Amino acid sequence: MDSFLTGLKAAVDTLGATVLLPIVIFIIAVVLGAKVGKAFRAAITIGVAFIGINLVLGLMLGSIGDVAKAIVTNTGIQRDIVDVGWPSAAAIAFGSSVGLWVIPIGIAVNIALLLLRLTRTLNVDVWNFWHFAFVGSLATAATGSLGYGLAVAALVAALALLFADWSARAVQQFYGIPGVSVPHLASAQILPIAIVLNWVMDRIPGINKINISTETIEKRFGVFGEPVVLGLIIGLVLGLIAYYNAGDFGTVLSKVLTTGMTLAAVMLLLPRMVKVLMEGLLPVSDAAQEFVRKRTGDRELLVGLDSAILIGHPAAISSSLILVPIAILLSLILPGNRVILFADLAVIPFIVAMTAPLLKGNVFRMVIVGTVTLALGFYVANALAPLFTSAAVSSGFQMPANAVQITSVVDGFLWIPYVIIEAIQGLAIAGLVLLAAVIALMFVLYRRNSAAWERAAGAEDEAEEAAPTIRAKASANA
Repeated sequence: MDSFLTGLKAAVDTLGATVLLPIVIFIIAVVLGAKVGKAFRAAITIGVAFIGINLVLGLMLGSIGDVAKAIVTNTGIQRDIVDVGWPSAAAIAFGSSVGLWVIPIGIAVNIALLLLRLTRTLNVDVWNFWHFAFVGSLATAATGSLGYGLAVAALVAALALLFADWSARAVQQFYGIPGVSVPHLASAQILPIAIVLNWVMDRIPGINKINISTETIEKRFGVFGEPVVLGLIIGLVLGLIAYYNAGDFGTVLSKVLTTGMTLAAVMLLLPRMVKVLMEGLLPVSDAAQEFVRKRTGDRELLVGLDSAILIGHPAAISSSLILVPIAILLSLILPGNRVILFADLAVIPFIVAMTAPLLKGNVFRMVIVGTVTLALGFYVANALAPLFTSAAVSSGFQMPANAVQITSVVDGFLWIPYVIIEAIQGLAIAGLVLLAAVIALMFVLYRRNSAAWERAAGAEDEAEEAAPTIRAKASANA
């Protein structure tokens, strides 16, 4: 069994998400009844789309990473908990004892919940099962028990499916991507925070009237409010903040303009890559719905994908870029904070993208929610850093020079791992049982009144859903 699991894990690591996903999509599409030719073309198109998305994201992450490094250097921040970035967190997760088992666990949980009719999501994003392994590895580090780690990984896999179902209708409507859901807790965990803060902002006079969406900006400012120009402007401002002292005038000008043009390119190209993804998804989604309809009537089957499909909306990108200097400021002013952000500042779009449907693309509210979420995240990171570091050492991770402890925004800043770890550290097996009971209760409550839950996440009523929205058009055609 160990040799099989090792081989399976090695295959996933070697192929990577952009190769593994088309293979999985092709197999699933054929099983669901799609013609082989259509399934093959859809799988290749989806793979190409994700390569395009990753290329553009790489462009953005590289640019924002350089900006973040320059801003951090300018501020002179010194901290002893170092942000090593999500690639390191993924390596730690898959390199842990839990990582060996996480793929069969994730698949088994998904199949069981589908058979029990507790989820509508078929999670094909196998590579991102590392998130489940990561939380499981923290549990193992906290308890010294592999059993606890495997149980926690299974619970997190189930919770990811619940959040995917809960947010699916809002995501489909706002982003204009039918038949999908996002079983990605790094993105979905912000949803309860956003619901509470949105309720509060609705009741604050003045604040409740502010609506700074990319659509309203474009209407008010014309060409200067278009997403590509907005990306240029935000990039120029970030470039000035980061590189004002980078050298002589020519050097500063070059770096600032390069940052501006890079982010303008991101604002233009990401939505177009998502449009290519939609082209590939439609045949798979249609086959899934037809397969389920023939066998179960009106039941729906959703294809669970990486939250990268959400990043292409201008509101997600704009709010994330604004949050980069805010995150660095938070690291300076928050009392008791020991974390210095660096490598994972560029993944902020993944953290805030899920708020866009609920907040209707209001960049002002998205920045407020993102700021509060990051502020909470700093304290979560401070609390989880010892276990994060212990799990890293156990997996053979090479610690950075001068780092006493390590963390990452994904998944070290997330409140869900913190709650889980606190429960099992404080209550041991009773905590594990309590977590399972709470997650089961959430499934039951969601199924009893799914429409109300989905409206709370930002879904519109069916009558409103029938009309194409400006937001979906902007996301698909920008």
